[in-house]
Amino acid sequence: MSLSSRLQDKGGPLLAEQLAHPTVVGIGRGDIDPAEFRRWLEQDYLYLLDYTRVFARLAWQAPDGHLGELVDLAHSTLHEELNLHRELSEPFGADFDAATPSPQCVAYTGFLLDAAADYGRGLAALLPCMWGYSQLGVALAQNPPADPRFRRWVDTYADPGFAALAQRCAQMLDEAAPDEAVADEAFMTAMRHELAFWDAR
Repeated sequence: MSLSSRLQDKGGPLLAEQLAHPTVVGIGRGDIDPAEFRRWLEQDYLYLLDYTRVFARLAWQAPDGHLGELVDLAHSTLHEELNLHRELSEPFGADFDAATPSPQCVAYTGFLLDAAADYGRGLAALLPCMWGYSQLGVALAQNPPADPRFRRWVDTYADPGFAALAQRCAQMLDEAAPDEAVADEAFMTAMRHELAFWDAR
């Protein structure tokens, strides 16, 4: 079994906790308080700005075989995923310019940016976000919300193309072959941040 597969297996219980979190349940049913979802979208937007920086910091260290993909991931996060957030925000009245990061956002992005100082540790730290959202999207898409405002969020992360990006990040981690204990610590810490982030407002 590959390193990434072992980490994903270990992270399974925390992924299940995310799926049972009231915010995720509310998105999946389409009955989350719109004001709550707006505030969460604002936090996720701020998070993704730093997630872009994580990809860029890793690209600076990357071997030639990973460089283009990490640059592409930074570009697509900045221009595609953040554009999606802007479009999703319109029905909810989110104000990204006025938003300030919550404690959960500050803690998570601070951890990611620090982890990205080491290439292998950084790849392990970023994987829970992409892998986790892909898994959540697929799970929620089995019984998607009727409200198109929330259905679009689910469809984005259930998309096979997003799953392929998550899988490629897992492969890059395996190819980087970091110390397993270091990767385990980074991955599991990020999984705990992922769970805590659902409370970010």
